[in-house]
Amino acid sequence: MHDLAGKVAVVTGAASGIGRAIAEAYAKAGARVAVADIDAGKASDAASAMGHGAIGLAMDVTDEAQVEAGFARVARELGPVDILVSNAGIQIISPIVDFTYADWRRMLAIHLDGAFLTTRAAMRQMVEARRGGSIILMGSAHSHVASKFKAPYVTAKHGLLGLARVIAKEGAADGIRANVICPGFVRTPLVEKQIPEQARELGISEDAVVRDVMLRDTVDGEFTTLEDIADTALFLAGFGSNALTGQSLLVSHGWHME
Repeated sequence: MHDLAGKVAVVTGAASGIGRAIAEAYAKAGARVAVADIDAGKASDAASAMGHGAIGLAMDVTDEAQVEAGFARVARELGPVDILVSNAGIQIISPIVDFTYADWRRMLAIHLDGAFLTTRAAMRQMVEARRGGSIILMGSAHSHVASKFKAPYVTAKHGLLGLARVIAKEGAADGIRANVICPGFVRTPLVEKQIPEQARELGISEDAVVRDVMLRDTVDGEFTTLEDIADTALFLAGFGSNALTGQSLLVSHGWHME
């Protein structure tokens, strides 16, 4: 399952953090990887560091034309897509009563519109190539639970579960699997930014945010690591049948259990 030789993968939000860790794991497993990110320079730098025929793509996942152009370039330069990881995302912390409509719409566009647009582009290539594929949506433990001050994030991450289940049903006849990875807190720049924001909103120290908010319900008080998520993404990419599709895998040190 860890041999991706001959496979073509697109990973969004892959210039840093979780996306980059997954892209690097895929490249090491032999895949030809398209590193897609809104920051073209960072995407190119990350791809250059990976080797294995990796390319960098400038892609705003909320822009239909950019998504279509990016996937067309992947098909030309690497071949039709076998694996998609829809990972691009942001976080904005605010109570509902103070949340601006513009920020609400921006959050949903990146997480949900981006997942739809990249999934549609990937599925079109997978169906035409007739060799199946794996679509992985990056959810969160917040796909199953809720926290204060994260209304659009929680809404979007819940929505990804429904999207994956529809993809699984529609894609089955063409051998296309769809699953959602649901990490707990991973100490990426996105999470680092949340610590002082939550401390301010909750009126507690940053240490208390980590201890009593982020890691309180884990079984061991530990952050999920980039390697944990990359290993899960590698497993899902290489799984060979529809036996595992339409599912969400919680990788959260037991923060949420199902």
